[in-house]
Amino acid sequence: MDPLIAAAGRALAAGDPLGALNRVALREDAPALALRGIAMAQLGDFVRAKILVRRAARAFGPREAVARARCVTAEAEIALASRDLAWPARALDAARTTLEAYGDRVNATHARYLQVRRLLLIGRLDEAETTLAALDPLPCPPALRTAHELMVAGIATRRRRARTARAALVRAEHAARHAGIAALAAEVESAVRALNTPVARLIATGAERPLRLDEVEVLMESKTLVIDACRHVVRDAHAAVSLARRPVLYALARALGEAWPADVPRDRLVALAFGGKLADESHRARLRVEAGRLRRVLRPLAGVRATKRGFALTPRHAPEIVVLAQPQEERHAGVLALLSDGESWSSSALALALGASQRTVQRALDALAASGKARSVGRGRARRWTAAAVPAFTTPLLLPASFPGR
Repeated sequence: MDPLIAAAGRALAAGDPLGALNRVALREDAPALALRGIAMAQLGDFVRAKILVRRAARAFGPREAVARARCVTAEAEIALASRDLAWPARALDAARTTLEAYGDRVNATHARYLQVRRLLLIGRLDEAETTLAALDPLPCPPALRTAHELMVAGIATRRRRARTARAALVRAEHAARHAGIAALAAEVESAVRALNTPVARLIATGAERPLRLDEVEVLMESKTLVIDACRHVVRDAHAAVSLARRPVLYALARALGEAWPADVPRDRLVALAFGGKLADESHRARLRVEAGRLRRVLRPLAGVRATKRGFALTPRHAPEIVVLAQPQEERHAGVLALLSDGESWSSSALALALGASQRTVQRALDALAASGKARSVGRGRARRWTAAAVPAFTTPLLLPASFPGR
């Protein structure tokens, strides 16, 4: 092998992109183009990196299938880093198949991890967890073992499994030290900080306090009846009911949960559920109908009883009722949660990750920009969005997850 190419490859593996560029910056052959592209990606210039990697893939001949597959894998990683979630996943799957066929197991495993990262970003946790469980990180280099444990921690965080996430991050720290890559160690350190930061608020008997993920996990394993305002789910130790598609019933359930054990006046319930400032007879009739619907939906968990001035919740099995709320109430919390990861997102990638239309996401971005919570860079198709400032809380509970959010 060309000694300069070999030296540049070792520099990239050690997290030294400038050292790699010093060796191949002026070369135009296919291996040098590929290494230059990876170096530019490590330096954060994703546009230039994508161009160089694509040039390298074209420059490799038809007989160099493994090299071309490696270029496709590198382009997929660049796409994920730049939050281009619409990048064709089939191309990465074909590249992985080629790498496996030719015995390049390390890069084939890396391609698998890229697939898991994409699934995690778009909230397909079941598929991500199944794919990750089939991978054995022990034979992999330390950098890939670190990536594996970071993904285990990411899935566990979204599942509210704090103990699993913390154990994975301990293993990730150990693997990152062996890898000796500063950027990788910093990523693990950032994940540890996030795990120790409040992720939600507990509202009970009129008072509230912040909760870390560990405390959320303990709460979910207790006998308490929890009205989960992050997932719009009501649950206790026996059952769970989703109100995600029934906003009126969710608004009523949350108001009654926040007031427990007291009742809530009818006028207040009308204002919260229907937006009416004054409750006339038609509003009261509609409230009775919706209260009856809520009573039927929550029958396995709680009773909804009428009082002289309004309605109240009565748990069937749980000793108490609490509300698990977002760390900060925000109309466009899902968009802000994704932007807070520090990467630049396009509106189309945000729409794909949230399962919403691009126009809906664009309206949310405009509202966040107007309030100073988001900012954009670039124009047209090159426009990217980031959070205006890093929030003082982590937001895994705001991100997409399949019900019941185990």
